[in-house]
Amino acid sequence: MRKKIIITSAIATGVVITALIATPSLAAAMRTDEGSAHGAETRSSQSESTTGKSEGRHAGRGNGNGAGKSQGSGQGHSDVASGSITPEQSATLEAMAAEEKLAHDLYVAFADQYDAAVFTRIANSEFKHGDAVGTLLDRYDIADPNVGLAAGVFATDVTQNLYDTLLAEGSVSLDAAMGAARTVEKLDIAGLTAASEGVTAPDVLAVYDRLLTASEHHLVAFGG
Repeated sequence: MRKKIIITSAIATGVVITALIATPSLAAAMRTDEGSAHGAETRSSQSESTTGKSEGRHAGRGNGNGAGKSQGSGQGHSDVASGSITPEQSATLEAMAAEEKLAHDLYVAFADQYDAAVFTRIANSEFKHGDAVGTLLDRYDIADPNVGLAAGVFATDVTQNLYDTLLAEGSVSLDAAMGAARTVEKLDIAGLTAASEGVTAPDVLAVYDRLLTASEHHLVAFGG
């Protein structure tokens, strides 16, 4: 009961929607080559190791604002013109990076616990999304909040508490894990919808649109 209260409280405050859901928006850019968000994700997921994903995707971004990020992260929106963003929109992009890490790390953890290919498949998708977010962080000179953080470790208490709560809830059973995943995707969808309001930068809008589509596909894959 306490776990559910924590999740409800986080969502109600709106902090999670700003700090977590925003992240997925960026990831959508990588979704260009993912098509249905299901089949395409499956192919490459098998080749990526569960252990090094989070560290390679986030800690591997280098120092400061993310110089030295993994190769190919601009795929899908690097050719879209940049624009100008407000300090608030910059903070939202930074928060998006944290949310993508949360989704990725959570799904990897569930993939280790359960014999359900959907977690491995979508964790791979979130890995690509994290690179897409990183491209925007670099482009707008925004510090990556995930640099140096191991899997399951986050820079803010809000994100850390949400991850810990969802992990504990999803560790009860496969059905519970699917429910926790649906919570993440619903948060993403709500956050992306809110984050896109007032944004004029073409590349950011393109990422938001693609990420929203991706989250909708993910929600369906998790039974939503």
